[in-house]
Amino acid sequence: MTFKLGLTGSIGMGKSTTAKMFAQAGCDVWDADAAVHRLYSKGGAAVAPMSVAFPSAIAEGAVSRDALREVIGADPSALKIIETIVHPLVGEDRARFIAESNKDILVFDIPLLFETGGDQRMDAVACVFTDADTQRTRVLERGTMSEMQFEQILAKQMPIEEKRARSNYEIETDTLEHAQAQVLAVIEDIKGMMRDA
Repeated sequence: MTFKLGLTGSIGMGKSTTAKMFAQAGCDVWDADAAVHRLYSKGGAAVAPMSVAFPSAIAEGAVSRDALREVIGADPSALKIIETIVHPLVGEDRARFIAESNKDILVFDIPLLFETGGDQRMDAVACVFTDADTQRTRVLERGTMSEMQFEQILAKQMPIEEKRARSNYEIETDTLEHAQAQVLAVIEDIKGMMRDA
């Protein structure tokens, strides 16, 4: 039996760090953003269909995320077309991961898990969270986006309170030690359920 745990949270909540903790504890982790990165890189499965739909978004044989942002900025309806190309390919990537894994707990790191209905495919969901001030500080300290871009991303994401309320587990990322302890507790709980099943 394989247990599928969805891992979600909002930007800057510490999800990537938490996903690494699950991996270090012996779980296999699938990262939705990394899957898209594979699909968009040179030789990736999304390059050919995207070059037909949006030739201006292709640079050096790969899909350029910056160019895609410009395409969407100029024509917001382009996002729907991109999703119809990319979502099935991401689904295939995820299915391959499940087929190839031999671990009993699989963790799916998906930022927009609830927003895309991905929670329906999971056995349980863990939501990573921290307070709003820490979140803002973490994101802006990365130096990769402006405050306005951060606000735009937040606006697209389901409020963290709602994500927490809909999740089976919550992992607070106030300190690394606390997050680590909660990750191990979640794994223990899942193993217990699997033993009882």
